[in-house]
Amino acid sequence: MLSGGGSARSYGVMGNAFYDFHGLLAGIVPYVGVGAGYMWHEHENAGVGVARSNGSDARFAYQAIAGVAFPIGEVPGLAITAEYRYMATLEQSIPNNFSPFNRSNVTPQNHSVFLGIRYAFGVETVTPVAAPEPARTFLVFFDWDRDNLTDRARQIIADAAANSRRVQSTRIEVSGHADRSGSPQYNQGLSLRRANNVAAELVRLGVPRNEIVIQAFGESRPLVPTADGVREQQNRRVEIVLR
Repeated sequence: MLSGGGSARSYGVMGNAFYDFHGLLAGIVPYVGVGAGYMWHEHENAGVGVARSNGSDARFAYQAIAGVAFPIGEVPGLAITAEYRYMATLEQSIPNNFSPFNRSNVTPQNHSVFLGIRYAFGVETVTPVAAPEPARTFLVFFDWDRDNLTDRARQIIADAAANSRRVQSTRIEVSGHADRSGSPQYNQGLSLRRANNVAAELVRLGVPRNEIVIQAFGESRPLVPTADGVREQQNRRVEIVLR
């Protein structure tokens, strides 16, 4: 009966490149990789009976990798991995004491399965940014040829003031308008008086004056287009826009 013994060892260096398939499957990240390097294979009195090999050889080595990563949401960058690797070298020649040429030709190959963890540095938690609220508009209407505030107008202005604090607006546009009854010059002044009165009420309700921009457009921007000289209540207004 022949007995065997000795040892065979492999050493090497390998550089690998990986590619992750993000978004392909929910909750996991498949990936593949390839590697190239150099491998030393060493025999020390390895063999059966009197046939033994001693020595080493080194050759180009390569590997193929496939795996899946399971990201841990609570720790950005950290993932559990399950991975398969196939590694081989070009044919190596090891000295021996029994072949005609005193050399053994071997092609080391290795199949491996790994479970592990990996950590990607520099990965930060992505916090969804809420879309800014759209500008809110409040309409204050006036009686014909008047710039004083009615009770209903004061209610609307109070609502605008309360909302300006809730949405933390930094700019409040107060724009006065008039209908087309009367001359353009007169309506321009009337729309400005209306805007000033609305702005003054906002300030009285606690809105800082430096956040208010007052504009007057006269009869140039009607809500309801009309012929010249027509009285139209929806055009006798002040628009409060919270931005």
